[in-house]
Amino acid sequence: MYIQYNGDGMKNLVISPAIEEKLILKHRISRQDVEQCFINRTRSYLEDNRLDHHTEPPTEWFISENNQGLQTKVVFIFDSGIIYLKSAFPPNFTEICIYNTISLPY
Repeated sequence: MYIQYNGDGMKNLVISPAIEEKLILKHRISRQDVEQCFINRTRSYLEDNRLDHHTEPPTEWFISENNQGLQTKVVFIFDSGIIYLKSAFPPNFTEICIYNTISLPY
């Protein structure tokens, strides 16, 4: 996946107004936090293969930190060069363990 980033942010990241509002109000996470997580990521994406979360193209996720060190789970769909954000929130212990066990460093 190619991330189109310049000084103005990620050009290919799409966040719907409803998702953006939820991120800010419920999780206190901004678009800039999400972008920083993409840039700071050091491990592979994982595919969400749970049947009740199946999408086409597949839903992917990762855990990374923003520039202030806040760990965030980022959930998205990548389609035709565009990243559609589904959610972003602080990960729980189980998610951190799964990610650190299955994902690959690069």
